[in-house]
Amino acid sequence: MSRTVVHYTDANEFGGAEQALLLLCAGLASRGWRQVLVHRPAAPARLLEEADALGVARWTSVRARRGRDLGGLRAFVELLRREHASVLNAHLPWPLRCTRGLVAAMLARTPAIVATQQLYSTLEVRPRIRQRVLSQGVHRYIAVSQAMADEMARDRVVPRAKLRVVRNSVAFERFTTLPAATLRGELTGGADRPVVLTLARLNLRKGIATLVEAAALLPDVAFAVAGDGDDRPLFESMIRERGLGDRFRLLGQRSDVPALLASSDAFVLPSAREGLPLSVLEAMAAGVPVIATNIPGTDEVVADEQTGLIFPPGDAGALARCLGRLLRDRDLAGRLAAAARARVQAEFSADGMAGRVERVYLERLGPRR
Repeated sequence: MSRTVVHYTDANEFGGAEQALLLLCAGLASRGWRQVLVHRPAAPARLLEEADALGVARWTSVRARRGRDLGGLRAFVELLRREHASVLNAHLPWPLRCTRGLVAAMLARTPAIVATQQLYSTLEVRPRIRQRVLSQGVHRYIAVSQAMADEMARDRVVPRAKLRVVRNSVAFERFTTLPAATLRGELTGGADRPVVLTLARLNLRKGIATLVEAAALLPDVAFAVAGDGDDRPLFESMIRERGLGDRFRLLGQRSDVPALLASSDAFVLPSAREGLPLSVLEAMAAGVPVIATNIPGTDEVVADEQTGLIFPPGDAGALARCLGRLLRDRDLAGRLAAAARARVQAEFSADGMAGRVERVYLERLGPRR
């Protein structure tokens, strides 16, 4: 008899955390797990469509308009009992997200309560106390990088004995054979220019402002950012003010990432903070040379001068120098890209990630009978 894992996300945008969730669903399905996805009414359409394609059952969690949402919590508890959930896995893009699902699992006495932390930042005193209280009822926390696990333990928000590290991974086979570079004309505006691609939400934490400043220093290079977010108007204004409209494109949310990568000469992720970025893994798997910030989490994937180049976050000049070097020296670019691709294939497979998460579940449940 298959066991059931209930995944819970309160996401209203589609990004790396949601991609990681779908990869896990695919891996667990192949291992015989029955799965249910609990989501908010405003969940991103792409998440729901891809969950349906994987055969994952879905349930919409509706928050009460007034009061303490006891009705919504009670309905969540009843769902967990009705589905005979063996595992509740909450997927947290930030600390103290998905609290209702974790509390519902505690009330339902779900055998394994797991929280996957995709991004972590040190909390203020009062939220930190809430996190410590909540963590008493969670059986395991999965951190997507060793740096994140160390930070959570250092802040004493989660007992170290409950922490496990399972790094994010990528569906490598999706990037084994890339399509033809048919999008170069869209990305360059028809000009003969090298293309630099970024996959990221449009918010300040992702360092898009630094990317715009670096673009102003490289007049013969085209830049494209696939993703959307609340800070889009700010970046559109920056692009106009610097006269970059003909070679800096904000593409919005895209589902054709392999085609975008196939049409690019370099990939940049200028973030100030990350968990362990899937976009970097995708570029590495596709054989596109990578430049990224030297921040915790990302530095567990990109080794400077070995699998990519790194620069300090916020330093547009350093980013421009790295890009200029990479675009001029194609031998260097090829060597870094080949090494990066081999590392992703060896260490960051989606099936390997699913297996490691399953082992975290089985620590609580015991082996299958």
